[in-house]
Amino acid sequence: MKFAWIDIRCVEESRREGVVDAAIHAGLAGVVDAGLEVLRTLPPTVQKVLVVGRDGVLEPEAADVADVVLTEVATVAELDKLRLVAADAPARHGAFVDVVDDPTLRLACAAAQQLEHTLVKFRDPTKIPLEIVIAAADKSPGRLICEAADLEEAGIIVDVLEKGSDGLLLAAKDANDVFGLDSLLQASTPDLELTTLTVQSIEHSGLGDRICVDTCSHFEKDEGILVGSYAHGFVLCVSETHPLPYMPTRPFRVNAGTLSSYVLGADNRTNYLSELQAGSTVLGVTADGRTRRIVVARVKLESRPLLTVRATSDDGVEVSLALQDDWHVRILGPGAKVLNCTELKPGDKLLGYVATDKRHVGWPVGEFCIEK
Repeated sequence: MKFAWIDIRCVEESRREGVVDAAIHAGLAGVVDAGLEVLRTLPPTVQKVLVVGRDGVLEPEAADVADVVLTEVATVAELDKLRLVAADAPARHGAFVDVVDDPTLRLACAAAQQLEHTLVKFRDPTKIPLEIVIAAADKSPGRLICEAADLEEAGIIVDVLEKGSDGLLLAAKDANDVFGLDSLLQASTPDLELTTLTVQSIEHSGLGDRICVDTCSHFEKDEGILVGSYAHGFVLCVSETHPLPYMPTRPFRVNAGTLSSYVLGADNRTNYLSELQAGSTVLGVTADGRTRRIVVARVKLESRPLLTVRATSDDGVEVSLALQDDWHVRILGPGAKVLNCTELKPGDKLLGYVATDKRHVGWPVGEFCIEK
């Protein structure tokens, strides 16, 4: 779980109180300032982070008020001096490095390897320097915090090298930015408890429109997306990562279902496959229930012969899925077994997900609804 600090050094005086109250209410990890006036008013649940200049001069009360002191460093000599200061209380001291060129980039890497806290700010919009610092600090026990200019950049930082920095620093303009940052940190996708489904029937259904979902990610061999004709039950459709004769693998693709099928996304929301487009997101799901957010690159709708598969869970919930009637369309069974849909027969076991919620425009809702 990543953490966030709110930087109030440049927040307008009239909005400071609202920003600080929002940070406390949202449960964010800390508040950053260049003075002690606001920090001393914060509750013990909020980390009080003080930033000092390159001279390292502290106010007399700093040791009693600040939980963490970040000292600006721009040279190796300044970092060496800070390391000596931090030796007696490493958890209380860290560096703030403004990365503007290669020497300061190497300085940020060294600080992240040697100190408990390293805050980095990058002058240029490229994320390559951040990737380098993240890689340099990967095996280090300290915490790397990256400054974000706004919420959009914060979202990008979270995904750099698939792991991002340990923490984020945001100079919030107002309370809305604080709550937006909190929502961003909560955006991880939870694991799902998949269920075993037993095939009841398979029938050829004639011509219809099916959709392939092409994504911006490389699927694992035991990974796909959850698709179903009913909003309460889904089948795990595997990606085209497994070799087939006559055609190359397409590890970015899932041959998913008909245009009216539901696909499970993040936040327990569904979409019709027909609603997906470039830039949409779906939930990638592995055979053991791990999930991740996946961006859609495009969808392909084409008319093909269809096959309707009906299955039930152990407690009798019926699940249905219409697929392209072709051998190369595959779904996953228990143990990540890859099953060709045209070879399914009654009694075969599939992996799926059963939801108790009914749906209205994709959102779960407690209402009476029957699908059949």
